[in-house]
Amino acid sequence: MQRKLQKETPLILIVLLPFIYLAYIWNDLPAEVPVHWNLNGEVDRYSTKSELVLIPILLPLLVYIILLIAPSIDPKKKLKNMGNKFKSIKILLTLLMSVLALFLLYHAKNNGKTSPYFILPFIGVLYTILGNYFKTIKTNYFIGIRTPWTLENDVVWKETHKMAGVLWFIGGITILVGSMVLDFRPSLNLGLVISIIIVIVPVLFSYVKFNDVTK
Repeated sequence: MQRKLQKETPLILIVLLPFIYLAYIWNDLPAEVPVHWNLNGEVDRYSTKSELVLIPILLPLLVYIILLIAPSIDPKKKLKNMGNKFKSIKILLTLLMSVLALFLLYHAKNNGKTSPYFILPFIGVLYTILGNYFKTIKTNYFIGIRTPWTLENDVVWKETHKMAGVLWFIGGITILVGSMVLDFRPSLNLGLVISIIIVIVPVLFSYVKFNDVTK
């Protein structure tokens, strides 16, 4: 138990960073802080600063807890067999969620005066990282393209994630580049279109592939 706790210590510290930062800036926060932005990147809803506590809870903490317990409750027990690859995914996703939480808290501290533009390159990086790991993910109920057809057949799972990995990687790079060369609204529209494509295409592919494999 102590050895496992030692292994998790770096990740626990990463999860705690937004909580520590929030405590540090608490007294400097305005009475009302921005909590939502419209499609033009403008603040359209304010709330009390106590609502900011949800940011580190719902982002790094929740993601970390899910990834921590997932291998133990995975019915197929495939996540445990991924070894260091799953550990790398857990570290990267937890780190990204913690960084996002820090950005959101910093944005709130400045009363929405800083640009929320960072969300777009963040999404691009997230898609790129996930796409890079898709081909290594074993069949499970927590991470990946989980459709009735991929979960039913290991070949369909493998082929779907091989295709989706390339699609997500390219989509992530496209969003990242778009956020650098386009204004906020066009790059946001680009991100939304790409997000829809990289979700729908693998689902349709898994259905077609399943029918082809099970003929």
